[in-house]
Amino acid sequence: MNNTIVGMGEVLWDMLPEGKQLGGAPANFAYHASQFGFDSRVISAVGDDRLGDEILESFDDKQLKYFIQRVPYPTGTVQVQLDENGIPGYEIKEKVAWDNIPFTPGLETLARQSRAICFGSLAQRDEVSRAAINRFLDAMPEENSYKIFDINLRQGFYSQEVLCRSFERCNILKLNDEELITISRMFGYPGIDLEDKCWILLGKYNLKMLILTCGINGSYVFSPGAVSFVETPKVKVADTVGAGDSFTAAFCSAILKERSVHEAHQLAVEVSAYVCTRHGAMPELPSELKNRLV
Repeated sequence: MNNTIVGMGEVLWDMLPEGKQLGGAPANFAYHASQFGFDSRVISAVGDDRLGDEILESFDDKQLKYFIQRVPYPTGTVQVQLDENGIPGYEIKEKVAWDNIPFTPGLETLARQSRAICFGSLAQRDEVSRAAINRFLDAMPEENSYKIFDINLRQGFYSQEVLCRSFERCNILKLNDEELITISRMFGYPGIDLEDKCWILLGKYNLKMLILTCGINGSYVFSPGAVSFVETPKVKVADTVGAGDSFTAAFCSAILKERSVHEAHQLAVEVSAYVCTRHGAMPELPSELKNRLV
């Protein structure tokens, strides 16, 4: 096992008002992890079309490694509309390439070599990619590996069964306050405050950590017997696309570099705040942030 970090799931073009931007949470995560010096990979699928060519060309330009299959489905796209506060709304196209990620012997080999993975709920909306993600998780080393389930509840592309199985397979859970409310209603948790719900999830699924982001109201990292809270910095927001993914990547990178939970949390907050000041999900981070883990 080495320090390979994997983002597995959707890879696509975000069709923003100012033009298309490379996106998809796993790609965003892998790109930002690579900026901290890790051997990071994107695992996904694209179509045999021009949009697919452009995704691979963009990854090559960013020197981001990938394990991406060509499949007989169109490359994924998302129509993104921003409100007056820069908050995105999404129209995610269905029956696309990243719904059909095949699990290959090469992927199994990569899984056995991976130290950390970030996966979400969106890429599990189709049975093919859901099976590939689960097989990858099951093939990863049990000891000293991090399996981060970064929930992304979009357009109803999720179910109680998929969420429950992901809770059981992950050891770090990341979600925001709105997602926590949705999950609490879905699973019938009592009407207690958000922190108590987090402690329940942490204990029920024997998690190493639970990350709760609350927008401008700060963020929390719960671990057995301890909690870290960091306020959200005030910045001039260009848009928030990819900010959560950069948070997860910075946090994971810092933990793998053996920083404390609070140090990792502080870096994650600063990185995501910076990403909010730039358009698109994959801006290059300033040296000041990248060098924090040197």
